[in-house]
Amino acid sequence: MFSLVEIGTYMAVVLALFLVPGPAVLLTLARSIKGGARSGIATGLGIAAGDALHTLMAVLGLSAILMTSALAFDIVKYCGAAYLIYLGYCAWRERGGNLDMPRVARVSGATAFRQAILTEMLNPKTALFFLSFLPQFVHPERGSAALQLVMLGAIFVAMSAAFTSVLALMAAPAAGWISRNRAIGRWQGKVIGSIYVGLGIQLALQQRN
Repeated sequence: MFSLVEIGTYMAVVLALFLVPGPAVLLTLARSIKGGARSGIATGLGIAAGDALHTLMAVLGLSAILMTSALAFDIVKYCGAAYLIYLGYCAWRERGGNLDMPRVARVSGATAFRQAILTEMLNPKTALFFLSFLPQFVHPERGSAALQLVMLGAIFVAMSAAFTSVLALMAAPAAGWISRNRAIGRWQGKVIGSIYVGLGIQLALQQRN
């Protein structure tokens, strides 16, 4: 269905996209610094799970609704922005300087996964990206277009999970350093909160085109 050259080209393009810092990278970094590698990896897996759902939506044609309906696009966009700003508000309220990193990691793993899925699913630009990006590599004359979309989406999801996991492992050592530095720890919540709020504002200002 796909030649090795085509798969290699597709993977190279996807990797290039990952290397451009975006919401997924910033969320993974924030969670890794906040709760360590486990929390960061959970966030990456949540983002990948959200991407898998976006792939399914593209296959079923549900993402097309966001492309044709300004109201649907705005509803999803503002819900996502409000959720990110809420996460930022919660992070700002957290007290730093006395962090128990192992405890944070245990508690926040499932929460980080769930929040990452919601964040990814409530970004309408991600839905439009999958709807416009994946079909460029589909060849209907070679068989089921839906199956090809699923295969391309699966490759994207696997690469996303791998990339964010490596990113989390690289950023996690900062969590231990911050936990030992009270001066930095006091500002940790505000920095993380600012990242979430910034992403929320960025999402709220997005346009369909």
